[in-house]
Amino acid sequence: MKRNINPRNTQQRRQHIMQILQSQGEVSVEQLVQLFETSEVTIRKDLTALENNGFLLRRYGGAVLMPQDLLEQDQDEHLSQQKLAIAKAAAERILDHNRIIVDSGSTTAALIKQLDGKQGLVVMTNSLSVATQLRALENEPTLLMTGGTWDTHSESFQGKVAEQVLRSYNFDQLFIGADGIDLERGTTTFNELIGLSQVMAEVSREVIVMVESQKIGRRMPNLELTWAQIDVLITDNQLAEQDRVFIENLGVKVVIAN
Repeated sequence: MKRNINPRNTQQRRQHIMQILQSQGEVSVEQLVQLFETSEVTIRKDLTALENNGFLLRRYGGAVLMPQDLLEQDQDEHLSQQKLAIAKAAAERILDHNRIIVDSGSTTAALIKQLDGKQGLVVMTNSLSVATQLRALENEPTLLMTGGTWDTHSESFQGKVAEQVLRSYNFDQLFIGADGIDLERGTTTFNELIGLSQVMAEVSREVIVMVESQKIGRRMPNLELTWAQIDVLITDNQLAEQDRVFIENLGVKVVIAN
């Protein structure tokens, strides 16, 4: 399991720990010490860092993957208001009859309820949850699905088939979230399946990232979209001023949702 993993590389090691957790659901400190041939102190630091970022829960002697229901319960009212504000600001950028892509994710999914007043939309998505919400709208948009291979970790369709379907169309806007924002590089994720995100950006005239300010500065192992691929970043009003200035100097329009 350790092949192509440098145990001295903290980023690679933590990424591999998450891959094990996503596969097994739990892992022990002893197992990780043996796998990476490193100390218990190092492994416990890894687990603490991953827990602080909300990816796992520490348990005696190891860790478990953060349960989805606990993740949902842990979103306090303030965070929900952040998502709602970001979704409303994103919806204001959508014109009637626009052709848009809505990527999977809780922040992008919050956009769907804001589309009820829009007419003649065409919406492509790789998310069954997003598709279900779209069908419930009174002014039901034309719905397109990527198809492809179902990925249980991201709960979305991924893979070559999905990419080929996307390349058959062109779109006005892409609405996409992020696990983290690396101020130097762009959007980042633990998920290694970034090919579809790249194609989504390629076939869209405008790329709009929707992300809570708490994720800005959070670096994940995999770069998803570079700043050069992003046109607009919509976030909440907790964004630090120096971060806003830094991002805008990269040529990205920053929209602060109140």
